[in-house]
Amino acid sequence: MKRANAATRNGPGRDLDRRAFLAVLAGTAGAGSACGRALAQGASPAQPPGEQVVQVGYLRSAEPRLTISLLDKPAPDNGLAGAKLAMDDNDTTGRFLGQRYQLTDVPLRGDDDPVAELGKLAGQGILLVLTDLPADAVLKLADAARPQNQTIFNVSAPDDSLRGADCRADLIHVAPSRAMLADAVAQYLVVRRWPRWLLISGSHPEDKLLADAYRRSAGRFGAKIVQEREYKDTGGSRQTDTGLIQTAEQMTVLTQGAPAYDVLVAADENEVFAGYLPYRTWDPRPVVGSAGLRPQTWDASSESWGGAQVQSRFNRLFHRTMTPLDMQAWTACRMIGEAASRVRSADPAKIMAYMRGPAFGVGAYKGQTLTLRDWDWQLRQPILLSDGRSVVSISPQPGFLHQVTELDTLGIDRPESTCKLR
Repeated sequence: MKRANAATRNGPGRDLDRRAFLAVLAGTAGAGSACGRALAQGASPAQPPGEQVVQVGYLRSAEPRLTISLLDKPAPDNGLAGAKLAMDDNDTTGRFLGQRYQLTDVPLRGDDDPVAELGKLAGQGILLVLTDLPADAVLKLADAARPQNQTIFNVSAPDDSLRGADCRADLIHVAPSRAMLADAVAQYLVVRRWPRWLLISGSHPEDKLLADAYRRSAGRFGAKIVQEREYKDTGGSRQTDTGLIQTAEQMTVLTQGAPAYDVLVAADENEVFAGYLPYRTWDPRPVVGSAGLRPQTWDASSESWGGAQVQSRFNRLFHRTMTPLDMQAWTACRMIGEAASRVRSADPAKIMAYMRGPAFGVGAYKGQTLTLRDWDWQLRQPILLSDGRSVVSISPQPGFLHQVTELDTLGIDRPESTCKLR
């Protein structure tokens, strides 16, 4: 029997399975009523007249991505699988509310125009749209969405500019920002009393933005970057059949002669060099950031707060482990499902009005209810720190306090924000 994620109103992070959910509904209906008896026996109640169909689109990149390790090569349905699982969860709950969920997948390749595809979705009445495209494309989609009354859910782009000067009222950020990811790492390093960092960044624009985020985090939490170095991508760093020794020497030279430091922080979003750093540095030091200990929204080893349950269901359906992008797409679709179930409507305007309101929250197997920041529409969420085999820690770290919620110690807080929603 399929399990349903019906959490968020039953205590922080407690995801109920189908049986518990049915028990709740049965109790609400009354044990003596016909509906209550049917629910308690696992039967579906009669569908109310006029079934509501909640339509969701997904504009996703179908371009292959290079990775250092073959184990990190993303599956063709990366992200899409998470969205499908969430829609199945939504349907399980929606069955009792007269609601059905429909996902339209739009894979984009090469010169495909995402704005044109967004218009096609609008023509089909699909006004709630997920995307995992880069920041420049996300911004174009958000600007094109407004006159069509569409809302874009950013499930991948970490750019702080999308939450700052380039923020949009019709753009919801499910993916964490670079500032949130960097702050998650910084808090842990400060707690461990590793305040001296050697920062090595790549030469791509995204790497420089990530390095900026780590600089901000160091200043915010009292760490010191003792030196910065850059790894220039010349296109020849990918490992070859005979490149093991050469790669080790290259990383050793890159890290040689640095001032005394506690930890090496790598900023390498394009996965060009960071994966080669662990065990190859000149000084024996831990590596964090883009390799070693990494900040992520999800890890395949996470089993707390019902994590083992969702991992098991995901593996059974898609025969692989759940990735951070899968979880971000899953969360976006569950946000839509949660709001739709609360307003008992498939109307995108009503769904978004509730989602933007103070009562909204969604469970995502992270120990607490996730909510939206009303100044930039960023989803608040804990960040897992993983070494690739296990979850080492979860930020916010204990002791980092905030007057509203400790989750706001990660990323750009309200007083710092340059976002003016429009």
